[in-house]
Amino acid sequence: MALESIIFVLIAAFLHALWNAFVKASEDRLFILGMIATAHVIVGTVLAILQPFPSIDSWYFIAASTIIHFGYYFLIYHSYRLGDLSDVYPIARGMAPVIVAVGAQIFTNEYLPPWAWGGIIITSIGIFTLSGSILKGSTPPIAILTAVLTGVLIGMYSLIDGMGVRVSGSALSYIAWLFIGEIFVSVFVFTYLRKNLSAVSTKTIKLGIIGGFISAAAYGIVIYIKASEPLGLVSTFRETSVVFATLIGILWLGERPWRLKIFASLIVTIGVVIMGVFAV
Repeated sequence: MALESIIFVLIAAFLHALWNAFVKASEDRLFILGMIATAHVIVGTVLAILQPFPSIDSWYFIAASTIIHFGYYFLIYHSYRLGDLSDVYPIARGMAPVIVAVGAQIFTNEYLPPWAWGGIIITSIGIFTLSGSILKGSTPPIAILTAVLTGVLIGMYSLIDGMGVRVSGSALSYIAWLFIGEIFVSVFVFTYLRKNLSAVSTKTIKLGIIGGFISAAAYGIVIYIKASEPLGLVSTFRETSVVFATLIGILWLGERPWRLKIFASLIVTIGVVIMGVFAV
């Protein structure tokens, strides 16, 4: 995996953790998610004007990913409503590397060497350890369930988009139409909130706009890199976002306990370093 690809994926990881923190910190999380989907549609529309249509083969993947993303937004909203960012986020993101790596091996014949699997497993262990409050019973079971289901959907759409972008003929074109597909999320959210839109604060609107474009940049980068790099490795480096999310949860949102979370972050870092040493 090229060094520049790793750097861009790590940047995307930070951006993803940041917009998730916006959602968790917001007084109106559903509105923020609606704004994020709307920003995606805007970015996608601009890209679509500048790019050719993706190949016919890729439209099946775009359709499948669009449906899965709808469920993803639904579950992530309830996950943050029920649990802390530094507990829910690691559970959801921790499942993705293994799901994608196994799926890529089954569906794309993308076999990773033993060292890569070692890095993936160590990183995943660290990610789940970040959710240490689960062991103490302080995280509501329903929050754990929604986070786990969110993780399954993340693994599914990550694999689907990795396969779809490779047959699209143009990574930017695939990204464009995938983002445009989120108009269904946007319409649903704002239709549901239509009676309360006038009460939304200016701060929440600004968070939604900024978070939306940050989110578009974060996932757009990852999809673009997946067009040419191993899906399992991209997914694992991508999930270093849990370290950023943990630090944001501790420093910005005041979430505790912090010692276990920092320790687990070091485990994630070790796994990523193992990946990086052999993947560059």
